[in-house]
Amino acid sequence: MMHDAPAVSAHVHGRSESQFTHLREVFARHFTEYDELGAAVAVTLGGELVVDLWGGWKDPDRTQPWTSETRAPLFSGTKAITGLCFAMIVDRGLATYDDLVCAYWPEFGTAGKEVITIGHLLSHSAGLTGWVSPMTVEDMLDAEVARARLLPQAPFWPPGTACGYHAFAVGPVLDKIFQLIEGRSLRRFVAEEIAKPFNLDISIGLEPEDFGKAAEVVTADKDFNFGNFFKGKGSFTAEKPQNPNLSPAQAAVVNPVFDGRYANTPLWRGAELPSANGFGCARSMAQLYALVLGHRRNGAVLARAEAMAEARRVRAEGLDQVKSSPSRWSAGFSINEGLYGPNRDTFFHAGMGGTFSLGDPVADVTMSYTPNRLGDLFEREPRRRGLVTALYECLSA
Repeated sequence: MMHDAPAVSAHVHGRSESQFTHLREVFARHFTEYDELGAAVAVTLGGELVVDLWGGWKDPDRTQPWTSETRAPLFSGTKAITGLCFAMIVDRGLATYDDLVCAYWPEFGTAGKEVITIGHLLSHSAGLTGWVSPMTVEDMLDAEVARARLLPQAPFWPPGTACGYHAFAVGPVLDKIFQLIEGRSLRRFVAEEIAKPFNLDISIGLEPEDFGKAAEVVTADKDFNFGNFFKGKGSFTAEKPQNPNLSPAQAAVVNPVFDGRYANTPLWRGAELPSANGFGCARSMAQLYALVLGHRRNGAVLARAEAMAEARRVRAEGLDQVKSSPSRWSAGFSINEGLYGPNRDTFFHAGMGGTFSLGDPVADVTMSYTPNRLGDLFEREPRRRGLVTALYECLSA
C-alpha cells in the first residue's frame, strides 16, 4: 500500500511503499546535502507505481512549488522516447532497423552516408556525432537548416564499425525519416500514440499552454563544465569551448556548445528536437519504462514483447569515440555497464545535469529522476548514483 511521505523533510511530498523508505530518505537528503532546488523520483515494481515523490521549487526564486504535474527537461533522455517511436513502427511492419536511410531520403546518401541504417542512427554508430560547419543553437533548432548542414558531411568513421555518442544532430535526421515512413512528426506521434492513450505527461517540446508546467533549469555554477563528459585531458566551458585535446568527432558534439539553461527559453520549449528537447515528469517516465518491460497500461501495450526486446538489444558496443568510456547501445537506450545496478540487461538513458530513467527486466523495476538543478559530473553525479544504490538496497532488504 502506498503511504504519504512522512516528515523526513519539509521539501518532500507524495507517496511511497514502506519497502522504499530508505529511497525516500535518500531523496529527501538531496535538498540539504546537494542543494537540490526541485526534483521528482518515481519507481514502478511489477508494473505498479510504488514510489511517487517530489519536492522543492520549479524556479530559482523559490516562488513556484514543484507539484506532481511538473515537467522537467529530459535532455538526452528524449532519445529513449524517440527510440520507442521507431520500435512501434517497426512492430507495425512499416520499417526495419536495417533499412537504409537513403531508401527513404535519397538526398542523405552522399559522402559515405549511403550505408547508414536506421539502426546505426539509433545506436550511435552512424559516425554523425555532430556538425562540422559552425552552428548556433538557433540553427540546431531549425530542422531544415540542421539537416541541410549535415547533408554534405561525411561520417567520422565507417558506419557500423564503432560507436560514439550522437548528442544533437541525430534528432533532425531521425525526425525526417520518421515523417517519410509514418507520415507524422515524432512530436505529433508521441502526443497521439504514447502520451494521450497511455495518459503520460511526456512530450517532445511543449505546447505554449503547457510552458507553465515546466521546471526552470538552473546550474550550480556560472558556467557548465563539460570536461567530465569526455573523460579526456583538460576541460572546457560554454564560455571557452575550444580544447585542442578534442577529436573531430568530439568537437562536433559541442558544435554548438550547449548551455542547459536554453531549456528555459520559449524557443527551446516550442521546438522539435527529438534527440534532446523532451519534457516529462518522473512518474510518467517510470510508467513509460514499465511499458517497455511489457506491462499494460489502460489495457494496452506499446508494442509486442518481441518488438520491445528488439529495441533493447545491444547493437553497438566498445570504447565510445566521444565519451572515451565503454558503452553499449541499443536502438534508443544505453545498456548497463555497471553504474545502473547489478543487472547487465538494465536499459536506461541519462540526460544533462542528472536526470535519468532506467528499466531492469530482471528485477522488473523501473525508476526515473527529474531534477532542475544541473550538475556537471555526468556518470559521477552523486544524486543519480545515490538513488540507484538506494533502489537496489530497498529491493534486497
